[in-house]
Amino acid sequence: MPSAWHGHAADADWQAALHQAAGQVERQRREQAGATRPTLGLLYITDHHRPHAQALLDAARRQWPGVAWAGAMGVGVSAGGVEYFGMPGLSLLLLDLPTPDFQVFSGARPLGAFPAHTALVHADPATPDLQELIAEMSARTASGYLFGGLASAREGPALQLADGVFDGGLSGVAFGAGVRLVSRVTQGSQPIGPVHEVTGTDGNVVLTLDGQPALKVLLADTGINLQRPQQAFTRLRDTLVGVSDRDEDTVSRAGAFGVDTRVRHLIGLDPGREAIAVAEELHEGMQLAFCTRHAEAAKRDLVRICSEIREELAPQTADTAPADDTPPATQRMAAAVYVSCAGRGGPHFGAPSAELQIVRRALGDVPLAGFFAAGEIARHHLYGYTGVLTVFATD
Repeated sequence: MPSAWHGHAADADWQAALHQAAGQVERQRREQAGATRPTLGLLYITDHHRPHAQALLDAARRQWPGVAWAGAMGVGVSAGGVEYFGMPGLSLLLLDLPTPDFQVFSGARPLGAFPAHTALVHADPATPDLQELIAEMSARTASGYLFGGLASAREGPALQLADGVFDGGLSGVAFGAGVRLVSRVTQGSQPIGPVHEVTGTDGNVVLTLDGQPALKVLLADTGINLQRPQQAFTRLRDTLVGVSDRDEDTVSRAGAFGVDTRVRHLIGLDPGREAIAVAEELHEGMQLAFCTRHAEAAKRDLVRICSEIREELAPQTADTAPADDTPPATQRMAAAVYVSCAGRGGPHFGAPSAELQIVRRALGDVPLAGFFAAGEIARHHLYGYTGVLTVFATD
């Protein structure tokens, strides 16, 4: 089982923040009998630390020589049961994975011939043809599974870390088949109408759904009345679109989206053509359902994926229950990475750190790091308003 250590801090002084986080890591290592040396570090920083990103990375290298580093910037970062959202913060996770089992990559250091089974991917949201690049990266892995997210910032470039500091393109860590990972996507939106087939498009403009004018279907599903402009504007602003490819599960559970559904913004109406505009180019045969963000549904779905991860790692049977009553799944978790949408952070779950507290209660005291992203990556898809939870596991 790989060992893992994590640290975090909220301090406007990057040196003080790193010192606090490093102290937590080293205290954990001292308390662990026969502690090994870390080989891979994941570092997530809020955009408050952007001016000092290179200095921060250099200091981390001096603190832990020989460690390969990857990470990203976010409008918030997460660690254990805590989130630092809209404030200075950093979160780091150190692991002692065998060096042949992973490789840090970036535009300056391509993946090459490394036999990638899966990969943690960070990306610049301003990168052209980003969805295509994600799909290409997915195809380079044996499993086809990616996890991660888009770096985020309140303004200015959103940086990535990959044994250096970058903006633009993709970076991250590729893992070989020897690193066991269990990952799930949790949705943050709830359908408010039935699933429709896209039957007519013009780029990102949807002309017809089920053969009917798309605008007419939107108004029927949502109950919006365009004769009441102020009320209609408020409702339209809160209406999103869940899309999926042909034959994928748009809705797989009662009242909830399936894992393949990507939530996109409704960006305009075309009354002349009775059409709607969506923030993704759609094609005939795709599936579409109108939806809205829903905090309670998001909480339920987050609990669900945590339960699924626990069950996959250690089915709850009498034969697997340990004598000391420690949950079997917790014994099989080395560390976790959680990438959540920036639109889910802060008050969306009802209280500061509420989202991370749900994860902690479900998984236990597992070393965890992550960030709040401008879009989330899972498999070959780019998502929105979701969370992607990935656990490093052992047999």
